[in-house]
Amino acid sequence: MIALLVIDMQNAYFEDPALAVKREPLVHASNELLDGFAAAGRKALLVGTEHERDKSTWSLNMLDDDQGFLFRGSTQAQFVPGLKTDGLPQLVKTRDSAFVGTDLLSRLRNWAVDEVVLAGVSTHNCVAQTGADAFARNIRVTYAADAVASEDPQAADAMLNILAAEYRQQVQPNTEILARLRRQHQ
Repeated sequence: MIALLVIDMQNAYFEDPALAVKREPLVHASNELLDGFAAAGRKALLVGTEHERDKSTWSLNMLDDDQGFLFRGSTQAQFVPGLKTDGLPQLVKTRDSAFVGTDLLSRLRNWAVDEVVLAGVSTHNCVAQTGADAFARNIRVTYAADAVASEDPQAADAMLNILAAEYRQQVQPNTEILARLRRQHQ
């Protein structure tokens, strides 16, 4: 069974000018996938990052810089306008990988998922870390080429090349992912 994870499509990440210009196309591509998964009767999960103001959930770089962000309940932590979120389950994480410190693996097992499609930001950080950790848990991964982006395109391309070569993870456009879903649904 295949499921969709939409990762960190939150206001804070799109404050970066390099991602800000990609927000609308990413929202469109993510919504296209969300609609396709719903039409095929497949699960989708919205994954977001949130931190506490008391520093208890901060990562090392945040602690080193004494600078936190994505605080629970803040505008920064909200999903971006236009992203279809109604009725979808959500998962909150505090690290790059959606597997670290969460119940993601249990959720995927409960849904009988053995493959995930990853969408969202940033390709070379949270998306890639989640993909690498999925591999470590014997879950196949496809990266939605139209629905992932990074503020550092060179790092993103390099990371996807490594993951594709070493872990045999696919990078596919939405059209291929949705066509595969339709074939499986018939």
